[in-house]
Amino acid sequence: MPHATQPLDVATAELDSVLRGGPFHVALRAAIAARGLPLQRVQHHLSRRGVKVGVTSLSYWQQGARRPQRPESLRAVRALEEILQLPEESLIRLLAETDEDTVARRPAARSYRAHVEASCVLDGLLAELDHLRSDGGVHSLGHHERIRVGARRELAGRESHHIVRAHRDGVDRFVAVHHGDPGCAPARMTVHALENCRTGRVRTHHDTGVLVTELLFDTRLRAGDTHLFRYGVEDGTAGVSREYVRGFGSVGGQYALQVRFDPAALPARCHRFTQHSPAAPRGARQELLLSGPHHSVHLVEPRVRSGLLGIGWEWD
Repeated sequence: MPHATQPLDVATAELDSVLRGGPFHVALRAAIAARGLPLQRVQHHLSRRGVKVGVTSLSYWQQGARRPQRPESLRAVRALEEILQLPEESLIRLLAETDEDTVARRPAARSYRAHVEASCVLDGLLAELDHLRSDGGVHSLGHHERIRVGARRELAGRESHHIVRAHRDGVDRFVAVHHGDPGCAPARMTVHALENCRTGRVRTHHDTGVLVTELLFDTRLRAGDTHLFRYGVEDGTAGVSREYVRGFGSVGGQYALQVRFDPAALPARCHRFTQHSPAAPRGARQELLLSGPHHSVHLVEPRVRSGLLGIGWEWD
């Protein structure tokens, strides 16, 4: 009979190994194989726990084609640890780690672990403001951001000009998120309501550099109404800045990003890039030339899609 248990022993040993060293998708695949569960059964167990994940997504996760990142997906990963009889936090820990190859592909980027941690923190801050991570009752028709990089090469601040349309009655606010550079101090940042809004509650989280603020309209929009408003965030609390990235959860309107540099600190090179998700490699890289008198670069996306879009720069 010892030979009958050998395949199970081998599978268990392999699982123990990859749970210690990863990567996430290999550990997930090994755990599913060790328990002998088809993906349809895994999905069924998740559904019984109130977590909705498609078989296709599970397949992508264990192939490494995609990585869980949304709050519902992270809930699924925690449920998978229970379903697959794994140690608590074992898959979440691997998910939060960035492998060396990913770091080599995007050395200036915020790590995947930082994105995961910030995402979880953001959900908590939004909950404090009684706000769900959604569109907040409005669709974006246009968004123009101006970023200022100071003489110390720091992210000095940004200004956002929004044009939105309400798709339900009663919308009277917008929740804005600012994610500072590593080492920033959100508690020392200030938010300025510049046009057609005023500042409401503000929440910050020091370790992840996240600041969340309400912008109150002082009017209640009806479905179909449009609203223009403008606000700014004074930052300047971190060290050398190397990029600015904006994430989009769904298809939206036009987005324009302008980065302006202090004349005393001009970068050697600038480029734009896109990224399907924080775990994905960057693509669509395109060099950008600094404008002469204004020392700025910009990008314009006529219609944004889900994912990340940004501008990066290099210093001599």
